[in-house]
Amino acid sequence: MKAAELRGMSAADLNKKLAELKEELFNLRFQHAINQLENPGRIEAVKRDIARVLTVLAEKA
Repeated sequence: MKAAELRGMSAADLNKKLAELKEELFNLRFQHAINQLENPGRIEAVKRDIARVLTVLAEKA
């Protein structure tokens, strides 16, 4: 997900996206803990996406 795409979204959409990403991160961490995670790099990618969303939300505030 690119920052330019995020900047075109409303604050409500960004908050919804943030909730989805946090839920995905929780699920990935749970899978990692029980050794069922196929792609551990996905955790870092989701963390970066969360940071992008938070950055764009801060810019809008």
